[in-house]
Amino acid sequence: MRRVSVLGATGSIGESTFDLLAREEVAVVALTGGRNVARLAEMARALRAEVAVIADDALLPDLRAALQGSGVEAAAGSAAVTEAATRPADWVMSAIVGAAGLAPGMAALGQGATLALANKESLVTAGPVILSHARAHGARILPVDSEHSAIFQALAGEDISTVTRILLTASGGALRDWPMDRLATATLADACRHPNWSMGQRITIDSASMFNKALEVIEAKEFFGVEPTTIEVVIHPQSIVHSAVEFHDGAIMAHMGAPDMRHAIGYALNWPARAPLPVARLDFATLGQLTFGAPDLARYPALRLAAEVMAAGGLSGAVFNAAKEIALDLFIAGRIGFLQMAELVEAALARLSAEPEFHRSPSGLAEVLAMDHLARKAAHQIAAQWGQS
Repeated sequence: MRRVSVLGATGSIGESTFDLLAREEVAVVALTGGRNVARLAEMARALRAEVAVIADDALLPDLRAALQGSGVEAAAGSAAVTEAATRPADWVMSAIVGAAGLAPGMAALGQGATLALANKESLVTAGPVILSHARAHGARILPVDSEHSAIFQALAGEDISTVTRILLTASGGALRDWPMDRLATATLADACRHPNWSMGQRITIDSASMFNKALEVIEAKEFFGVEPTTIEVVIHPQSIVHSAVEFHDGAIMAHMGAPDMRHAIGYALNWPARAPLPVARLDFATLGQLTFGAPDLARYPALRLAAEVMAAGGLSGAVFNAAKEIALDLFIAGRIGFLQMAELVEAALARLSAEPEFHRSPSGLAEVLAMDHLARKAAHQIAAQWGQS
């Protein structure tokens, strides 16, 4: 029986993973969550997990109480999350959001597991380090972002040297039809109304700003080893085509399906085989139109910043992601406006580009985390100078 773990079980990706695992014959090793003790305990009981870990140390007594009599071990804290990832497992879902998912993901790869990677920040901040670590330990990384899973499936059996374009689709987010002059006034509630996908708060806001797509462009460049100019973002409001690959003979292979993350999770869970999944089937007769368009870089400056990051290389991805996370925190807290998120990230990149480490490729995770720390500090300082942090 396969042994599996889920890092970030209580988030939106974790919930979809839980739904699929509940239908499988697997032995669940570890489940980790952020602060939702009740849901984590419920999942751990249902899947008979060996250990459940809550990231917030202060919530350990609550977790122990919720698991009392279940036989599930309880633990808490970031170190405990990473330790859980080192427990022997065949397949590990990496769904912790942000740079917090770096160390646990590396730990899972270190024990040779297949890592189902939903934490896009891993490859954005530390792509060469992560990929080298996986190779050194005989581990495999399978993409779980719907876009990267679609590309991965389109490339099955193909030679990457024959690829001329990777078409990365984007819904455009909650504010895609807003006039440009209204974007500065967008509220938290406005940015959280995604038209197609049911996701967590942070990823939904990132979708509205297109920072999630900016991260995905960098992730695609790292994972598939292609030139940045090969990757093209396309606005596709219906979210039916999850991404596509064009080959040098002009053929385009597209992955289509209802907007449901269980497509990509299920593919990674069952790879290299395909298994039946509880997802909606498309009815082409009633589907209606599928539309596509080029993104407006004035509306979505995050895409321009991603191109600059890929050109800069080194640790610029770590700065980009860390500053983005701080900008998102400040927007959620009501301290900066929607458009100021990109302004803050751009300012942090400009400030730290003078650091010699900025342009150097990291040799290990410690260097990535050190730059992450510097970038967060710089973003807070810049916001403070604006009078908003």
